[in-house]
Amino acid sequence: MIVCLDSWAVLRWLEGVNPAAARVQKALPSRPVMSWINLGEVFYVMYRAASEADATAVTRDLRHRLEMDIPDERRILEAASIRARHAVAFAVATAVARGASLMTGDPEILDRGDPSWPTIDVR
Repeated sequence: MIVCLDSWAVLRWLEGVNPAAARVQKALPSRPVMSWINLGEVFYVMYRAASEADATAVTRDLRHRLEMDIPDERRILEAASIRARHAVAFAVATAVARGASLMTGDPEILDRGDPSWPTIDVR
């Protein structure tokens, strides 16, 4: 099974909040996929919560542990379409495009998303 991480799951992993942290840690050896857009969100949150240096270090570490997905024009428009209908975007579009299960605890995805999206609830 291919796993795609969203920023919610990665941020809980960084904070050590279980069960999400344990589930993400278990998935890391298989190099889950993550959109660069979502990694940018992790960088932004870390920068605001800690420092630019901490955000840079986290991003550098994650780049080596994940398969990074660079969205093209088609993916960006697909994500925009998903966001217009469901208030979520790049993580879902990346998971769908890669045939992956999205590992998340984000209630906007799990509780209000499309039931056809394959997800792994890490809350």
